[in-house]
Amino acid sequence: MDGFIRRKEMKKADILNTALALFIEFGVQKVSIAEIARKAKVSQVTIYNYFESKDNLVHEVIIFYIDKEWLEYEQLLKKDIPFPEKIKKIIFNKKETANRIHEDFYQYFMREYAAGMSYIENLYIEKTVPSFVDLFNEGKKQGYIDPALSNEAILFYIQMIKEYMQREDVYQKILPMTEDIVRLLFYGIMGERRD
Repeated sequence: MDGFIRRKEMKKADILNTALALFIEFGVQKVSIAEIARKAKVSQVTIYNYFESKDNLVHEVIIFYIDKEWLEYEQLLKKDIPFPEKIKKIIFNKKETANRIHEDFYQYFMREYAAGMSYIENLYIEKTVPSFVDLFNEGKKQGYIDPALSNEAILFYIQMIKEYMQREDVYQKILPMTEDIVRLLFYGIMGERRD
C-alpha cells in the first residue's frame, strides 16, 4: 500500500473512531458532522468526500463498531481459559457495553439490525455461528453444557432470540436487560452452577 492510500485509510479510521466515540457518548442525533470534523481534526468536506452523508457515516460507523466488537469476541473465544471464565467475560462485556452505549446510538444500531443489514447477517452466518458451535463443543467437553443437547437445538434457540430482538417494540426496551438476557441464554432460569 502506498503512502497516499495508507494516509487516506488512517484518516478514514480516525473519522470512524471519533464518530463512534461521540455516538456512544451522545447519540447520533446530537452529534453534528462539524463536531466530528473538529474532533477528528479534518474538514467537514473530507468527511463528506469519504462518506457522502451523515446517514452513510452512521452506517459505516455501525460496521466499524461491529468489526471492533467481533475482534474482541474472537480473541476471547480463542483464549485458553476455562469455559465458565469465557462465559463470565462475555456477560461482563455485554453489561459494560450496555452501560456505556447511548440509547440513541443503540436505536440506530438496532434499526439497521432489524432491517436485516446484510453485513451483520453475513457476519452472523459466516463467523458467529461457527464460533458458537466451537464454544458449545468446548462447554460440552468440559462438562458445562449438557452433551445430550444438539448444537442445532442450541442454535435454534439463539435464532429465536435473535429474531425476536429484531422487533422494534422489543429492541426499544431491551438495552437495560442485556446482562439478564445473556445470563438467561447461558445459565437458564436455574442460574449459574456453583461447583
